[in-house]
This record gives sequence, structure tokens and C-alpha cells, in this order.
Amino acid sequence: MKTKLGVIIVLILAVTIFSCQHVMRAADVGAQIAGATGVIDPNVADAISVSARAIGTAAEEITPEQEYFIGRAVAANILTTHRLYNGNPALTAYLNHIAMAITINSPRPDIFNGYRVAIIDSNEINAFATPGGHILITRGLINAARSEDALAAVIAHEVAHIQLQHGIRAIRNNRITQAIMATSVAAVGAVTELDVNQLTDIFNESVGEIVHTMVHSGFSQAQEFEADNTAMALMAAAGYNPAALIEMLRSLPATTTGFGATHPTPAQRITNAERTVGSFRVADNSTHRQARFAATAR
Repeated sequence: MKTKLGVIIVLILAVTIFSCQHVMRAADVGAQIAGATGVIDPNVADAISVSARAIGTAAEEITPEQEYFIGRAVAANILTTHRLYNGNPALTAYLNHIAMAITINSPRPDIFNGYRVAIIDSNEINAFATPGGHILITRGLINAARSEDALAAVIAHEVAHIQLQHGIRAIRNNRITQAIMATSVAAVGAVTELDVNQLTDIFNESVGEIVHTMVHSGFSQAQEFEADNTAMALMAAAGYNPAALIEMLRSLPATTTGFGATHPTPAQRITNAERTVGSFRVADNSTHRQARFAATAR
């Protein structure tokens, strides 16, 4: 038993340190050799080989189509607890026009099904960006804005999360972690005669965990700062004043709900943004947009 477990552990460690393109091949070869030499029986070898392939599959790049459908599923999950606001179609169109101005001037203007902004009917101050271009902004956050440029800052921050693929990174990391778990459990299960079919339950939990990360725990502080810095660059490229991000952050209350639960504090984000905002040279012509903002967002 000790010899079998020793071989299994070595195989698991081997497949976890190989680069993505070699994971499945390494798993197959290692398991076949171990099975052929009689160190472990064929059933154990098969269990290791099949489950270890999951790591290679999990590590593969997610296509734009997959990114979109993953994002749509996450958005649908969010909307099971948050109602869409359809009371002002002109406001929704206005936000989408701002998003278009930002994305068309961005490094990634085209994605599988485009960028879409919708409003959540809530006074909570919050916003979500799912993979694939879905942006959801609460009425509370819209009401906190004092200019079009401030709204552009909110949208640019969410676009930045999408273009930096923060959600996809979380999904990919989750998939790889779950695959490694499956490999370990399958290997030990094969020795202890555990039903390997039970391993499918491990993968079925991933979507819920991803939604929880995005909605409740949020991205990491480093990713939020990265999104703010990228948002200012996106705003400058579209002709918006990057300093409006700081203006928007100053209007946000200190809270432990909404943004406060999933983001660094406004003060921390302001400190981060002030380090780089001076590097952008954009004429402040936001007053020309104020009448449009007042007519639509107020």
C-alpha cells in the first residue's frame, strides 16, 4: 500500500509541475508505465490518467465564445437576486453609448457579442462586470455620479476588469484547483476503492464559487487597483477626463456593503489613482457633456 501511494503521489506531483501542453501526455505515460510494471494495478493507473487529464483541460485557454457564455451564465445568476431596471430606456441607452465610446477606443474593441450595460434596480452602490462583456450598474451608483465623466469612470473600471480578464483568471484558477483536487481524490480513491464517479461533484460546484467571488468577496486589491489604472487610460483614450475617477471615488460613502464589501476603500483607491492620474494629458472639456448628463441621468 505504501509503495502504491508513493508512486501515486509522485505522479500527481509530476502532472502539477508540467507545463499545460504536456500535462495530459505526462499523466498518460506515467500511469501506463506504473500500470505496466505492476507497481499499481490497471484500474488505479486508469483513474490517475483520466483524472489528471482534467488538469490539462482546465489549463487550456478559454475561447471568446466560451468567455461570453460563461459571462452570460454568471450575469443570469446575479439577476436571480437583483432585478433589472427598465423604467428609463433612455438612461440605459446613454450608458451603452458611453461604453461604446470607451471600448471603441480601447485595445480590445471587439469581443464575441459586444459590450452591454444594464441597470440594476437597487439603491445599493455597486457594479459588476462578468466575462464576455456584461456590465451591470445599480441605480444607487448612477445617482452618486455628478457628471458624464464620472459615469464613464464607473463603466471604464468595469470594462477594464473585462479586458484584463480578471473574471476569466479566477475561473481558470478555480478550474485548475478543482482538477488537481480531482486527480488527488481519484488516485487515493482508486487505492481505497472509492467510487471515482463521485468526483464529478467537485466540478459542479465551480460556477457557484465563481459567482460568490465576483459578487461577495470581489477581486483582489491588486486587481482593483489595476482596473482603476487601466480605466484612467481607457478614459483618456476616449477623451474623458481621467481625474473624474477620483471625483467619483470621493462621492462614494465608506460602507461595508456594495462596493465597500468587494473593493478597497475609496481612500485607498484615491491614493492609488493619484499616483498615475498626472501622467495623462487630456483637455478637460467635461462641461460640454454636462447638459447631456443633466438631461438623461438626472
